[in-house]
Amino acid sequence: MVCLLGCGVNTPSVALAWRRHAARSDRLAELTLRSLNRRRHGGHNQRDGYRHGGVRPAAQRGGTRPMNAIHDGARPGPERYLHDDPAAGIFDLHRDVYRDPALFELEMRYVFERHWVFLAHETQIPQPLDYLATWIGHQPVLLHRDDSGRLNAFLNVCPHKGAAVCQSESGNRKFHVCPYHGWTFDARGDCVLVKDRAQGAYPAHFEQADTRLPPLARFGNYRGFLFGSLSPDVPPLEEHLAGISAFLDMIVDQSPDGTEVIPGRSYYTFDANWKMQLENCLDTYHLTSTHPSFMNIAASRASGGSSFRNIDIADFVDPAIPSGSYTFANGHAAIWIETANPEVRPLYRQYDALVARVGRQRADMMLKTINFTVFPNLQFSCNACIQMRVMRPLAVDRTEMRSFCIGPRGEPADQRKLRIHQFEDFFNPTGLATPDDSRVYESVQMGLRARGAPDAGLGHLRGLAQVIEGPDAFAREIGITPLTSASGRSDMQDETVFHGSYREWARRIRAGLASEVTA
Repeated sequence: MVCLLGCGVNTPSVALAWRRHAARSDRLAELTLRSLNRRRHGGHNQRDGYRHGGVRPAAQRGGTRPMNAIHDGARPGPERYLHDDPAAGIFDLHRDVYRDPALFELEMRYVFERHWVFLAHETQIPQPLDYLATWIGHQPVLLHRDDSGRLNAFLNVCPHKGAAVCQSESGNRKFHVCPYHGWTFDARGDCVLVKDRAQGAYPAHFEQADTRLPPLARFGNYRGFLFGSLSPDVPPLEEHLAGISAFLDMIVDQSPDGTEVIPGRSYYTFDANWKMQLENCLDTYHLTSTHPSFMNIAASRASGGSSFRNIDIADFVDPAIPSGSYTFANGHAAIWIETANPEVRPLYRQYDALVARVGRQRADMMLKTINFTVFPNLQFSCNACIQMRVMRPLAVDRTEMRSFCIGPRGEPADQRKLRIHQFEDFFNPTGLATPDDSRVYESVQMGLRARGAPDAGLGHLRGLAQVIEGPDAFAREIGITPLTSASGRSDMQDETVFHGSYREWARRIRAGLASEVTA
């Protein structure tokens, strides 16, 4: 069940906050569109300059422009970024998707700032007056639980001069005091003090001015996962989550008391585009080549070198192990792989109780290896432990990652200890996997600077011959309805699971550009 929070979308303060945000963004969009228009007449991504190693340009394949390309010839826009023709076995991404600063600004405006974005988990701000500062795209956001326990969400912007009223990431306090001129706000966002107001000689209409922190247009809670939108024109949160909510449910239902973020978090950055992380979380093809050190350590442990056990990624390419991948509406996606050694998971020790509570089918599903994306900025890796990743794009070639270990509330101490150990072993920034991934992202970003290289890669084609529309047999068995399915042996290492996210990415940018032209 989804619970909508915060202020109604039709309140004057929400409308005013959105108009202010839109006005600022309009200026940026105008400059971006001008830049893109200029690029139509020259540069490495001009109409006749689409190069593809081993694959002919679209015009030579029987079309005058790529199917579903963002640019439609009627307005300025990115050209030939996506050529998507499933019937012809084509899914081409132009490399500018990862390297174009102007496109990055369009992503912030249209992919992040006009849609639902994950903000936090409610257990990160559990107590009255707890707060947490975060972001939606470029926009600073403040979550604050008031003294009644109600969660509130605002833009972290003082209505006086625009300073961020909250200067720290998280904590517990009754009031936020703007560091610039001392205006003070409570946990409900109300301005409780205008410094030296009586001496200010304000005009009469100041008394009717809205001095509150601007509330988010939409704020919602799905089973503890908090989402916000700067735009009121978004579907209900549960509708936005579509089929991916079943995977969130599988995390939450591991305990009758729900899930929690285990205290502690890791922040790190890498010098590469955020969509490399978007893809990599669901990319099993890289595991054996990018993480050989972890594979060697796992083999040593299994042969008696240590009693500690974690996942064994060699199982991810075992032809005897089944797997599947799914795309959902609104850009969400998921993969699953049968877990060869479920006994290493902390949850396995609760298997009998889990079966009694949720049934054998769901209990077995919870013990599979499952990675999934809640588009655009939330990802989960559920193997031995569960990692929650939050992506924050900083620039076209710089990304901040926020990594959290989450687990069932009330799990026994020995299982919690094992969970944390497994998380630190594999997922920590100093662990055995994350440094490998970050290094590879930066290597790819460096390679993208090679202007003599083909403009489109071959990195999204594995599994394409296996894709079917709608649910496969396993999806029907567990009661989910994906847009596409690709099931088979785990050594297929499917890449089509990325396609749905990019289709939604393109749809949002197209719709955003169209709205600017018609406004």
